[in-house]
Amino acid sequence: MIIKMSSDCLDQFREYQLPRYKEIPNVGLYLDQVVKYLNEYLQLYPDMEITGSMVSNYVKKHLITNPVKKLYYRDQIAYLLFIAIAKTVISLEHVRIMLEVQQEHYELPAAYDFVCEEFEKALRTVFLGEDSGSVHKSEKEEIFLLRQIVATAANKVYLERSFE
Repeated sequence: MIIKMSSDCLDQFREYQLPRYKEIPNVGLYLDQVVKYLNEYLQLYPDMEITGSMVSNYVKKHLITNPVKKLYYRDQIAYLLFIAIAKTVISLEHVRIMLEVQQEHYELPAAYDFVCEEFEKALRTVFLGEDSGSVHKSEKEEIFLLRQIVATAANKVYLERSFE
């Protein structure tokens, strides 16, 4: 038996785009607003859903910084979107390592936008068969690892959608 995706399903992934760093609100959002904002972008992926208690846990585990007067800003939201994707395929301890590597080597705006582009490419590759370009082990190790994380997450989404 071959499982086929509906054209509506495929169109969702053809058009799917995460907000780029500069598009993320930086006005300060309360926890419930952050959760709502994140889940609007993650609604296609049930395993990636974020809850208020998860965000609070990520703060306690120092994956993101503490809110300022109960408000979350662009950097925290960008990190939360990455965590939402990565946590589906790697442990939170490995997420922490990836965040430390990013902070050591790359500015957040460029790193976050790169994650968005790579995740969108990976989704289009697995859902639409588009060529995402070759991935070489000769790349910097952190870039190679990041690409493997988002590709694995995209494949996981595809498998889950196939069995719906």
